[in-house]
Amino acid sequence: MLNMDQIQRSFMLAIRSLWLHKLRAALSVLGIVIGTSAVIALMAFGEGSMQDALEDIRRQGATNIIVRSVKPADNAMGQSVSWIAKYGLTYEDEEALRSYLGDTLQRMVPMRVFNQEIRHYERRHNGRVVGTTEKYAEVNQLELIAGRFLSEDDNENLQNYAVLGSGTADALFPFEDPIGQQINIGRNNYQVIGVLKNRMPTGGSGGSQAAEDFNDDVYIPLKTCRAWIGDRIMQRSAGSRSAEQVELSQITITVGDLDQVRSAGEQIKSYLERSHLKKDWLITVPLDRLEEAERTKNRFTRLLVLIASISLVVGGIGIMNIMLATVTERTREIGIRRALGAKRRDITTQFLVEAVVQTSVGGLAGVVVGLSMTYIVPWLSLALFEVPLQAKVHVPSIFISVIVSIGVGVLFGLYPAQRAAKLDPIEALRHD
Repeated sequence: MLNMDQIQRSFMLAIRSLWLHKLRAALSVLGIVIGTSAVIALMAFGEGSMQDALEDIRRQGATNIIVRSVKPADNAMGQSVSWIAKYGLTYEDEEALRSYLGDTLQRMVPMRVFNQEIRHYERRHNGRVVGTTEKYAEVNQLELIAGRFLSEDDNENLQNYAVLGSGTADALFPFEDPIGQQINIGRNNYQVIGVLKNRMPTGGSGGSQAAEDFNDDVYIPLKTCRAWIGDRIMQRSAGSRSAEQVELSQITITVGDLDQVRSAGEQIKSYLERSHLKKDWLITVPLDRLEEAERTKNRFTRLLVLIASISLVVGGIGIMNIMLATVTERTREIGIRRALGAKRRDITTQFLVEAVVQTSVGGLAGVVVGLSMTYIVPWLSLALFEVPLQAKVHVPSIFISVIVSIGVGVLFGLYPAQRAAKLDPIEALRHD
């Protein structure tokens, strides 16, 4: 067995040999540096790019169930007899679901959503009007920069209050404080009581969940919305008119525990199938989307590791090539060491340690390069192209890449080391 003195001596000999051939050693570890830095950088950019999508889903709440009103196919194709399209969730559905879910229900947030022109004197802005309750800000994690959000008293007392998204506030009040000012929606005036902080839009997922841009919203109490605006929204165009009558555009339901999400979703689906003659509703469970997104992220991560690992394998082949050349070059040295009493395992250890030292140095250098790229590349992308590039350091990839690089040194250094140890001492001494 090798003792610590022998390993230390082999390590010093390896360092001395590499120092005598600095350029060759640097070129031999270049593949390891590239491979290690590629693993770390690709994992960081992959992690960063997936993070926003996951955060959008998490903001919706893993214990939430989102029930939306959708226009049935016959109405969408213009086959309805009436020019007024009546569909979607009702206040009766809201009350029924409250009693239907019982103790499972933790929170319910109804809302009425429609596009409308918002005015402040001569300034106009096309935004989204959201009639809702005080719990909407909690469910969607909205942050205020001024004033306050709607309260339960505002809703019960039918107050004409409004909270503006950042985009709406900038459009209507570019040079003044919106708080306390009046805006006009339809035929009614509303007093601004709050302004929301700017927020990135959420990503949609096709038909199951539309993308939301909270910055162009205006929030008013739900009961005020129904009392002054009503359930019917008129739409006029050249030579035609149409209208939609929807009581509630969406109900966000929060249950108490993750284990109750899917069973509650099935209960809601069962109720709506019985109470609605047409499929004018759609259920979205963010928990399903979150789990699917995380599975996609894991597959994407494994693919990135596989691609980056190719560079490590190529670097290992380069190490083996250099080590084989080194064995041929140092054949006489090996013969002298064997003649002076060195055993085969001593020769194997020396060359194996040299290979591991090269890949270890390359791995550590690759870590430095990879971490530098995760900070420099996003900065350059934003400074030169004004494109935000997300990168989040994936800590496990640092340790994995270093361990793999050391393993590459052992794997690809073993054959040259054994070949050096098997050289015949007499023939090695005769070598020129």
